[in-house]
Amino acid sequence: MKSTRRLLATAFVALLAACSNSAQDSARDAHKSADTAQQAADAAQQAAAQAPNTATEQAADQAKIAADAAGQASDQAQQAAASASAAPAASSTAVKQATQAAANAAGTAEMGAATAKAAAGNAKKARDDAAKGH
Repeated sequence: MKSTRRLLATAFVALLAACSNSAQDSARDAHKSADTAQQAADAAQQAAAQAPNTATEQAADQAKIAADAAGQASDQAQQAAASASAAPAASSTAVKQATQAAANAAGTAEMGAATAKAAAGNAKKARDDAAKGH
């Protein structure tokens, strides 16, 4: 009986650790997405600087907003991962909630990166159109 309890306790601790690792993975993904969004925003700002007009400046602004949102989501994922790691072993619900929060934040950061990339593409296109005289 004692060995069964010990085995179950070990399995439970392993499960909680796996959930925590999942939250940390989500936080890393969110951080990568935020970096990608920031790079896209930088590219959009460079395009706007090369051909300053309303279209390039608006696209650069949109990319910056998306990058900022991705950065905030990355911070939220980091906080959720920390919560998952710090949750007491008896609270598997707290670990699951923190893991889900980290995954949600990672998804938000990924969407922000995609939006920033699209805005950077729009800024580059506007720059090229301005160079062609359109």
